[in-house]
Amino acid sequence: MSANVLDVFDKTLQTTHIWLDELMAETGPDRQVAWHVLGAVLCAIRDRVPLELAVHLGSRLPLLVRGIDYDQWHAPGRMDEKPRSLDEFLQPIGEQLAQIRPMNARAATRAVFTVLARHVDPGQAEKVRHALPARCRHSGRRPTPGWRWSAPVQEAEKSRPIEPGFRGVRED
Repeated sequence: MSANVLDVFDKTLQTTHIWLDELMAETGPDRQVAWHVLGAVLCAIRDRVPLELAVHLGSRLPLLVRGIDYDQWHAPGRMDEKPRSLDEFLQPIGEQLAQIRPMNARAATRAVFTVLARHVDPGQAEKVRHALPARCRHSGRRPTPGWRWSAPVQEAEKSRPIEPGFRGVRED
């Protein structure tokens, strides 16, 4: 195997670790949980945006992360199931997260979008944002390197971390 191929593996592994470290700052110190969070959110995006956008976003991901994005993708974007509300978008994410550890799906999704905004072209992040339900969009700000995805959040929720014993979307 040539040295260039090994360099590709080293680079994608390093980049993936950076993404996971950023997610772990929000989700806790477990790298496996961060990997699962990343996969659950990327798959939810992939399945709910137009095919061309899903493929283009996937092409911008690090090689290892791209693998989790395309894992178990049997059909092109399920636009017939496009969520109309934030809760509908977060539901499959919460179901996936509950398989590894109960988490706040909204906070986990926000953490993944923040990582994407730091590492994916701002124009691409903007296209993904506009393809999602209106309640999932951050109003009034363009995705710049410091852009954070946010959905309407209750004031009390802003200061709460992702809770290990919590299932689904907070209802307060």
